[in-house]
Amino acid sequence: MTNFDIYSFGMVSSSTLYSIEGGFPAAEGYAEIDNVHHMTGGEATNSSIVLSRLGVQVKLDGNWIGADENGRRTKQLLDSYRIDSSRLPLKDGYTGVREVVFAAGGTRTIFGTYGRLLEDANWNMPRAEDVNEAKVVCLDPFFGDASVRAAELGVDAGIPVVTVDCLHDDPIIRHVSAVVVSESYIQWKYPEGELEDLFQSYQQSTNGLVIFTFGDRGIWYGRPGEAPRIARPYSIKPVDTAGAGDSFRAGIVYGFLREWSDRKMIDFAAAVAAIVCTRTPGVLHAPDYGEVMDFIRSNQD
Repeated sequence: MTNFDIYSFGMVSSSTLYSIEGGFPAAEGYAEIDNVHHMTGGEATNSSIVLSRLGVQVKLDGNWIGADENGRRTKQLLDSYRIDSSRLPLKDGYTGVREVVFAAGGTRTIFGTYGRLLEDANWNMPRAEDVNEAKVVCLDPFFGDASVRAAELGVDAGIPVVTVDCLHDDPIIRHVSAVVVSESYIQWKYPEGELEDLFQSYQQSTNGLVIFTFGDRGIWYGRPGEAPRIARPYSIKPVDTAGAGDSFRAGIVYGFLREWSDRKMIDFAAAVAAIVCTRTPGVLHAPDYGEVMDFIRSNQD
């Protein structure tokens, strides 16, 4: 596969999702497993699958994949979504990244080996020839100099770069067209900060669009010098929230690909994430473009 719209760089892992009946049990308690799904994990991978479901051609690059059962399953799954993973051949003698997700209602708990990956730096360095073929870069910020290089290549190619959770003074943020920062990341990295001040700090660090997401409590967005505007999320009954943030980011990437206004891409991304949260596993059953537009029309005031 040589023609693609999106160069997606970041986390790739195998994943097993356990859906639990009812809520999570207390310590020493018990819960019944309803379903088990083998799927992919990693922010860039999930966003790539959602983009593929929207009809977009994606080339995925990032960390290495092990030549074991989990790695082969991951490659087969990527192939089934017609995602170009040619930059990610199976590596003999390498385990790869794995995660296990337990989902119950609107909550989820993840166990993984991402920390080990970041310690060992087992990932590719982005190539200019790949970025130059793309129209938008979908970027995870977690791979240090490699992530910064992908952002720089996007700027050099004159194409938008969309990233997710990173510090407001991360070098990558100077190069992005949009950054999506989740509530969980804000609570982790800035637990004592005032949201308005933090939003301004991000705006002062980038020329792009800053987006804060707060689950079902709303979305803040704005460009440098603007007061944060607020968009309301769609009202749904969540079944599985795993991949919601990755799906929202995919919607933003899609909006840049189509050169939409900020508000239109925010509404579209919120709809994509909402639909994904109503399905299990949501990312693997992400909506196509027609489903998203029907959902938006059916939820208009």
